[in-house]
Amino acid sequence: MTDFSGNAQAMSLVAFCAVATITLLLCVMTGPDRDDLDEFYTGYSSLSPMRNGLAIAGDYISAATVLGTTGVIALCGYDGIVLALSTTLSLMLLMFLLAEPLRNAGRFTMGDALARRMPGRGVRIAACAVTLAALLPLMLVQLAGTGQLLAFILGFSGDSLKTGCIIGLGVLMISYAAIGGMKGTALIQILKMVMLLGSGAVVAVLVLRRFDWDPGALFDAAAGRSGVGSAFLESGLQFAGGSYPRLDMISSQLAVVLGGAVLPHITMRMYTASGARQVRRSMSWAVSSVALFVLVITVVGFGATALIGREVIAGADPQGNTAYLLASRAVFGADVSTAESLLFTAVTTAIFLTVLASVASMILSCANSLAHDVFATRVRELSGRHEMTVARLSALAVGVPAIVLATMVQNRSLQPLVTLSFTLGASAIAPALVYSLFWRRYTRAGLLWTLIGGSAVVLALMPWTNLVSGSPISAFPDADFNWFPFTTPGLVSIPAGFLLGWLGTVVSGRRESEEQRRQYEAVEGWILAGAVRRGADQR
Repeated sequence: MTDFSGNAQAMSLVAFCAVATITLLLCVMTGPDRDDLDEFYTGYSSLSPMRNGLAIAGDYISAATVLGTTGVIALCGYDGIVLALSTTLSLMLLMFLLAEPLRNAGRFTMGDALARRMPGRGVRIAACAVTLAALLPLMLVQLAGTGQLLAFILGFSGDSLKTGCIIGLGVLMISYAAIGGMKGTALIQILKMVMLLGSGAVVAVLVLRRFDWDPGALFDAAAGRSGVGSAFLESGLQFAGGSYPRLDMISSQLAVVLGGAVLPHITMRMYTASGARQVRRSMSWAVSSVALFVLVITVVGFGATALIGREVIAGADPQGNTAYLLASRAVFGADVSTAESLLFTAVTTAIFLTVLASVASMILSCANSLAHDVFATRVRELSGRHEMTVARLSALAVGVPAIVLATMVQNRSLQPLVTLSFTLGASAIAPALVYSLFWRRYTRAGLLWTLIGGSAVVLALMPWTNLVSGSPISAFPDADFNWFPFTTPGLVSIPAGFLLGWLGTVVSGRRESEEQRRQYEAVEGWILAGAVRRGADQR
């Protein structure tokens, strides 16, 4: 049971139902009513830079960010702030390095961008496989975490009720992706960001008011109730139990910085901008929104520790995933007014909407890749109507296994799945995009070696990390097959991804490299400057 009042629980449940109904209605009203692929995949690029930027930020800020990162801040202090700043840095790298070339090179999916220089079904299938491998773990985290979240808020503990929540929400998210398409999911992301920033900012202000608007007093109070004293405000607490804490921290931050913003459900938003200027303005809005939210969760995370103590937070959840909610409740004190109950309801509803919107976008990204990169390239005469039908069926084909798997992992630590997604992004997707967009001599073999080899290294090393076994908070706490002494394999897999791309290109031979150089020079103007935007995708 939780310490939330029955009134707050009832209001949260009513708000959840209302939000689910309204957002589904929005998807029905704004979804494509014609068999037009541009409308389904990009919403005709009709969103303004501000709305598109909020949608990008909404895709980027998942429940893992809201709950997980706030939890790390509450439990680990300084290391949590570094993690939060790394998420902002990742989006800034996308903004300055990849956003415009991605928009110019692609049309609907990551496979489009990679196939611009190297057309062929093999490249698109590999891109689709990596898209599924990178996003499925994150989907499981969001869905499984939803059952735990609702149980915590509403005060029930039965696994059957949690499973029912996962199934019901999964069906709702599949409906969002299949019915609303890009525009429908974008509107949900915008609504989510407005609620998340608005309610979070109010909680952060209330936290600061409790400490007389003095951030220093807040930090000192958090350190005092952390149980570790000044170490809470110094580097190293998060990875203190590892064999090589400094290297472990570097490895984890690299995975976040290089992998966070290149995940396919983020990069697909680049194609909803109508031009290079719109991409830049959209990304400016996105980075600003994420930076503001990072500031909010820093205050809320420290506020949770300062108000209720690190031990209580860890007791409620070893990973600290309930810290955001606990701080939102603790900031009101013992007596909670109706207005404060409404604010807490807004906070829980924003988190609920975060889960809905994040998974819907991930399902849409996977469905788009399956329909456009795999099936549409196999049947060249596939009409727009049939491709859209395939995309909607693909949303079902992706969503149903995700729901089933989420019910199976709901009682285990979900942190390995989050780490797996980010590391796959950093080790396979990031090198593939950087090489494809900027290296003239990059060959098809180099691209496939990057995508397949980088992913294989991650999948081979991840089971042996200390997040999977060997510690009380690992996915398998009773087992110990942890021989890889790090939290993430990024320290090995990220250099391996870049190295394999280079090696595959070298092995291809000088003739193939020269041919790719000529092909790149033919499209360089399109990719780097947007000189031409093709009206039809390259297959």
